[in-house]
Amino acid sequence: MIAMTDGIAWLAEPQCLSYEGYSVVMSRELASDELVSRMTRTVFNAKRRAHAIGELTHTQVHDVLEGFYGEAPHDGLALRHGESGEWSFAVKCGGWPCKFGAEPPLSRGGAHIFQLEHDEQNMKSVPPQFAYRHDGRDMCAFNLHLDGSWGPDGVIGDPEIAPRVEAVLTAAGLPDHDLDPRTVHRTSLEVLESLFELSLPRDLIVTGTLPAAVLRAG
Repeated sequence: MIAMTDGIAWLAEPQCLSYEGYSVVMSRELASDELVSRMTRTVFNAKRRAHAIGELTHTQVHDVLEGFYGEAPHDGLALRHGESGEWSFAVKCGGWPCKFGAEPPLSRGGAHIFQLEHDEQNMKSVPPQFAYRHDGRDMCAFNLHLDGSWGPDGVIGDPEIAPRVEAVLTAAGLPDHDLDPRTVHRTSLEVLESLFELSLPRDLIVTGTLPAAVLRAG
């Protein structure tokens, strides 16, 4: 096992994984292949199956999707996944979160699921998002810019967990509308990293190879 010491604050760097941004799901309880299996079942519109395509970099997976879908690789869906330290994780490639639903819950059976995503190229200027779910319940969620520009203002969720997260954000000086969004994004990630002990292996995800699967019909 690789010791996970990189935290998650590196996700706030511009185009940290690719020009598209990032979309990562994490769990302590589930092995990464189980995480992929559960995510595959949540795809909207058509049933999909995960087809393993080897251990690839993020760029190589994009090339595979381009081979399948031509000039519209985002029409495809793929997941790179792995385990490191206490965490398993799955990194989304291709289609963005609108293609994944909430049913059946990834967190069913007592799993704790953490989701971090930033659709950096979205023309609607969607801010980065965080959600924590446990056993089918929304524990807390918020827009990492904390500016009320997208979705509910502030932290929402479980009456015990959400206020606790909001209190720690407040102690870190957020929201502060005089700060630039990138600083707020990074500070929010630092708060989450500390509070939930979240961490992802940066080099492995950004430049390394990971088991990958394309999610295709049939």
